[in-house]
Parts: sequence; C-alpha cells; structure tokens
Amino acid sequence: MNADELRAAQAPIKDRYRQDPTAGLVTLASHGILGDEQVACKVDTGRALVEAGLHPASGGTGMLACSGNMLLDALVACAGVTMKAVATSLSVPLREGRVTAEGDLDFRGTLGVDREAPVGFTGIRLRFDLRTDAPPELVAKLVSLTERYCVVYQTLRAGVKVTVTHDARP
Repeated sequence: MNADELRAAQAPIKDRYRQDPTAGLVTLASHGILGDEQVACKVDTGRALVEAGLHPASGGTGMLACSGNMLLDALVACAGVTMKAVATSLSVPLREGRVTAEGDLDFRGTLGVDREAPVGFTGIRLRFDLRTDAPPELVAKLVSLTERYCVVYQTLRAGVKVTVTHDARP
C-alpha cells in the first residue's frame, strides 16, 4: 500500500467521523474463559485462541502465554502498525524496522510477598530500530507521530480509568 492508497482508504472513514462524531466511537472487547484443570484463561483474539497462564516467576510452567507479555505484544503490534501507516503516509522509505517493548515487574508484589512492592509494570521501554535513508528530522517526525497516534502507547502513557464489576451465580 502506498500513501495515495492509504489516503483513499481512510478518506471516507475520516469524512464520516467529521460528519458524525459518534460514528468514531467504538468499544473493543476481549473475552476469556477460565481454565478447568489448570491456572489458565483462554482468550479468543479473533484470530486464534490464546491460553494465558502464570509466568514462571509466579509459579507457571512457561508453557502458556503470559498476560504481561501479551500487554507488551499489544504495544509492539499497535506501535508497529501505526509506524508503518505513518511511514506510508509520509512516504518514508523503511527498508527494515523492528519494534521492541520491555517491561519491568517485581513479582514480590504480585505474589503478596512484600506489600510495599508494586503490582504491575514499573516501567516500559519501547524501541524502534529502523533501516532507512530518510533524514534524521523525518525519522524524528515519524517516531513522534507514531507515539501520538498509537492507541496502546497513549493508553499506557496517559492511564485510563478501569472499572471492575462482577456477577456470581450458584
């Protein structure tokens, strides 16, 4: 896909959102089923069924997907797709590109070993390794716009109110 094809694909969508701002409001959802025989949750990604379980640092075998890794995977996927779209839109020639996300966790908090230890990521690093002949200022613009428009990055960076409800039946 080139810049003109991308603009052509997005133009009617952008026009619709300008005319009807509520048309751009979409609720995404993810669903999982708790495991019957092991500490696991099967998540339907829409493309494949992923079974998530405990990380080895919290008692897992390492045979199931780790939800922390899945969060980083979502960040890498979103940042990568966003970067590719922005590069296409700006006609930035990318010969090769790699996106890496690393996150730091203290499992003492997750396991309740130390109430002072945080539960969750204490830091996440996102890195782009690009092979391009584009000038440095254009690469900087590419990265800046990727940060601006990456949904997962912006959600993690800004934080978001999360509510929890439950339903329990006999």
